[in-house]
Amino acid sequence: MRFGYIHFAFLGPESLLAAEASECAADQNAFWAYHDALFAIQIGESEGAFQADNLKDIAAQLGLDLPIFSECLDSGKYQDLVQEESAWVRSIGVQSTPAFVLDGQPIVGAQPFEVFQQAIEARLNR
Repeated sequence: MRFGYIHFAFLGPESLLAAEASECAADQNAFWAYHDALFAIQIGESEGAFQADNLKDIAAQLGLDLPIFSECLDSGKYQDLVQEESAWVRSIGVQSTPAFVLDGQPIVGAQPFEVFQQAIEARLNR
């Protein structure tokens, strides 16, 4: 089994930019720290928390190399990746979060462990 993170930026321009910023943080091996910081400061859909200056402040607070991070974010380096991943998630029928994809099939919502266990075992026993 492989665990990965797929962007599903569906809450407007700020969510797209935040997803891009997380990839810029990943360039400096700080994806999960940045991810956690984003979730800690979210205040609502397109409320200003994820504007570029705020995203750069988060990077600075995490001790990332700010010129490298800023260049990455300002360049739109990961814009296509985030848009492609978000489009793929929509294409398999996901419309909300949290959502998980197991062998190409979505599991939507905060499900109990047993739902995942059953889905994994079903795929292992094919």
